[in-house]
Amino acid sequence: MSSAPRPPLLRRLSPRARTVLAWSGAGLFPLVLLAMVAVGPRDPGIPLPASAYLLPVLVMVLPAGLLWRRPLTGLALLILPPLAVAVAFHPGEGPYLWDIRDLQLVMLDLAAGVIAAYHPRRTAGPALGLALLLQLVCAVYYTPWRPPGAGRPTQLNTAAVLVLGLLLAWQVGRSIRQRRDHTEARRAQAAVQAVQAERLRIARELHDMVAHSIGVIAIQAGVGGRVIETQPVEARNALNAIEDTSRETLAGLRRMLGALRGAEPQAAPLGPSPSLADLDGLVARSLDAGVRVRVRRLGRERPLPADIELSAFRIVQEAVTNVIRHAGTDECRVCLDYRDDELAIEVTDDGPGAAVPGAGFGIAGMRERAGLLRGGFSAGPLPDGGFRVAAELPVPAVAG
Repeated sequence: MSSAPRPPLLRRLSPRARTVLAWSGAGLFPLVLLAMVAVGPRDPGIPLPASAYLLPVLVMVLPAGLLWRRPLTGLALLILPPLAVAVAFHPGEGPYLWDIRDLQLVMLDLAAGVIAAYHPRRTAGPALGLALLLQLVCAVYYTPWRPPGAGRPTQLNTAAVLVLGLLLAWQVGRSIRQRRDHTEARRAQAAVQAVQAERLRIARELHDMVAHSIGVIAIQAGVGGRVIETQPVEARNALNAIEDTSRETLAGLRRMLGALRGAEPQAAPLGPSPSLADLDGLVARSLDAGVRVRVRRLGRERPLPADIELSAFRIVQEAVTNVIRHAGTDECRVCLDYRDDELAIEVTDDGPGAAVPGAGFGIAGMRERAGLLRGGFSAGPLPDGGFRVAAELPVPAVAG
């Protein structure tokens, strides 16, 4: 497992440590620069070694630690050293100060980019304004006035270069910010979609598991109520069927609730998911409810992936449940056609009271199950009476 990227060193420090370092850097920078100029060579033609820039740059970077937590304060502390240098030293002191001045302006551009990347526009906007003001002040202060066409940089040229560099850094920071916001929005949207998909999955499972059982219980209760005085044996059989179906449904609900609550497997065993192998039990329960289900299998019967087996069983179960509750007939037919690239399911009946498509959640749930597997689904009355439910579920090649 890859670890998350670590933040920069200054961001890993405590807030108090970052504050102390920021103010120390702002206060020490003019002193360090003055010391470097004092001990440096007097001849402007003698270049300074690279180590002469190390300490001023290090002190200059210290206020950057506040840019993530207190951006405007950190930016102000980055602005103070250039202002102090501008007051303490004349712009023509030598190339060393010119180099430090350029490093300060580059650091200011980077600071504006960091603020734009990690803070909202209401903070990045004032930061850009402060940095822009300082850039213009530096352009006026460090560049002597010359008329246009004099052959050397004018204040306008210098200001244009500094402002363009600052705007470029700020725009890069805004682009990073927008990309991060877009990524977070997509992540939040994906989380919402995952929650909604899980809610729909749970709703389908509860509906398919409970609706069939409640339909059987309702039929058996009606039968028992009609024959309890004239045929006590049949009434007793109906009550036994109600008890068995209720216990089975209750066990399924407990397993599902245990899984949702994160219970230990020993306390709430999930059990295997229903599959087409459980059709015999569905046929028996449907017969107890007064509907004979005739199952016909075509093609080469074979085990299918678990998600296809579960969806196929639930589609057949819901279609049979609709026959029991709405069709007004005592028989229906189930055909399973094992084709090379798909499993075709068809459930038909000849009853006069077929369910109307769109009524309740059964038809919608079957359509969702087929759609999640990129399959087809249709349901509707037959021309000669009755009702037909059909689904085609694609089967991966490896399943064959």
